[in-house]
Amino acid sequence: MTHESSRGRPRSESARVAVLHAVDDLLVEVGYAAMTMKGIAERAGVGRQTVYRWWSNKAEVLYEASALDAKKELAVPLTGHPQEDLTAFLDALVAFLAHSHAGAAYRALLGEAQHDPDVAALLKAGDIVGESATAVVAPLIAATDGDLKPDQAVAALIGPAFFHILSGRPAEDLDTARLVQQFLQILDAG
Repeated sequence: MTHESSRGRPRSESARVAVLHAVDDLLVEVGYAAMTMKGIAERAGVGRQTVYRWWSNKAEVLYEASALDAKKELAVPLTGHPQEDLTAFLDALVAFLAHSHAGAAYRALLGEAQHDPDVAALLKAGDIVGESATAVVAPLIAATDGDLKPDQAVAALIGPAFFHILSGRPAEDLDTARLVQQFLQILDAG
């Protein structure tokens, strides 16, 4: 959720990039709970006021950093072959959740959202994973006669991978081709 604030001067792109890199680095080094806006500013080499001018809290900074990377990491060119497209997307999702710094940020935000309504609202307002999955699933839904809604189809596709990764199981144990077969059966039944 990149947003321009009407407060203060326009943001410097170099300061913005420095802050977004700093938040990624700090997440990996100290974790979400220990990360502070002061620490982000110091790591980025900008004043704390600069960070607060553009973001209200560390969750917003982390979300923006994660969203920018997630859009790239989860973008799957559609080939017109549903099974290949879905498998490519699930492979990208698993890599994002299990191995990417942006995925680590997203997982941290998901955890924080369980007890912080503001973080939950932030994630709900811009569902970066859901948007990426919808782009892959929507053509399939449009081609079926079922009454499965897009958000239900997305949940059926990404739910097993999310559960597997977020519950600490090894990413290597996931068989994305098998998950795609199961998803296509759900889609046909829907």
